[in-house]
Amino acid sequence: MFVDSAKIYVKAGDGGDGAVSFHREKYVAAGGPDGGDGGKGGDIVFKVDNNLSSLIDFTYKRKYVAQKGENGSSKNSFGKSAPDVVIKVPRGTVVKEFKTGRILADMSGDEPVVIARGGKGGRGNAHFATSTRQIPKFAKPGFRGDEYELLLELKLIADVGLVGFPNVGKSTLISVVSAAKPKIANYHFTTLTPVLGVVKIEDGKSFVMADIPGLIEGASEGVGLGHEFLRHVERCRLIVHVVDVSGSEGRDPIEDFEAINKELAGFSQELADAPQIVAANKSDMATPEQIERFRKYIQNKGLAFYEISAATTQGTRELTYGVWEELGKLPPVKQFEAQPLTREELDAKLLSKKDFEITVEDGIYFVEADWLWDIIRVADMDDYSSLQYFQNVLRSTGIIDKLEEMGINEGDTVAIFDFEFEYVR
Repeated sequence: MFVDSAKIYVKAGDGGDGAVSFHREKYVAAGGPDGGDGGKGGDIVFKVDNNLSSLIDFTYKRKYVAQKGENGSSKNSFGKSAPDVVIKVPRGTVVKEFKTGRILADMSGDEPVVIARGGKGGRGNAHFATSTRQIPKFAKPGFRGDEYELLLELKLIADVGLVGFPNVGKSTLISVVSAAKPKIANYHFTTLTPVLGVVKIEDGKSFVMADIPGLIEGASEGVGLGHEFLRHVERCRLIVHVVDVSGSEGRDPIEDFEAINKELAGFSQELADAPQIVAANKSDMATPEQIERFRKYIQNKGLAFYEISAATTQGTRELTYGVWEELGKLPPVKQFEAQPLTREELDAKLLSKKDFEITVEDGIYFVEADWLWDIIRVADMDDYSSLQYFQNVLRSTGIIDKLEEMGINEGDTVAIFDFEFEYVR
């Protein structure tokens, strides 16, 4: 089963929490804070595996979560960093953020790519000791690891893509010019799997050709199966448009040619503008008048025309040499650049982590903010310096301003999770 698109969830590990600890030794008075930092959470790393040719594994496993870093401990001991989670994908996989479509990575090279970074470990209380704060009873929690819903799309890496209607002879063509062995029969429907083949011209000269499953009218709008494979033509440097010049399926070759180009344009204008040559296949079954009519039409469009019969190999050698010459004029196979967040998107993402909601019930102001849990669970509210740190967080994130805007009075109760305190101006 060939699968070239998959949706998965990834979550990098959270950082370990810093420790609150004090040095204790029998003959050492006031040993001071010695809480160590938490370890780093594991990364989510993508790596190319040339033994893979499909995304089928991701139909069975869709969730990948890295471990949290270990918490810090006493004696200034750092927590251990968590191991990375390595996800192997076929070469040519494009990794996108599912909600926005933003490209995070194009897995075309050999270097591993970190897609989701593990959170840094929180600092232990040893970091917060000062001349005026000699016994800090608080530490910082570990930072959250990145998490994404991802869309994986496999876009085959080939120099040349064969396009055309089903049963025009694409599979036969790639089988006679390369070592690829696709299933070949007189199907009236498209085959289901793209096929890659290496075409060797002579020693040191070769190119990769992809047989893209046949398209039908409406494919770019989701009709039939061909639209699912149009993405595999996106990287191709050159399109070889295979047309049944004999009209053996009862269609007109000129109408076929225009219909397929319309589908390419419907999917991507860049694809429609890609270099293209035309292979008039099944010429051994066509009349000279049919061939000449189609030749004039194609050449009037300024496109190279090759008369071939894949079944008998007539003209296939000339076609492959023509393709090789054309490729020499073209840039390398397309790679998709990762798209960094814009300043506006980055600001919005940071602000979203400080969202909060305040409701009032029976005179109690309830503050709801998931991100505050990491601070509350390690803070010692009986310690003045720790409480002061917590108050600074409430002030800097706008929670205090919002409470005052809502009319809170001195002595009113504020509740955050299971922690309650009286508001003091």
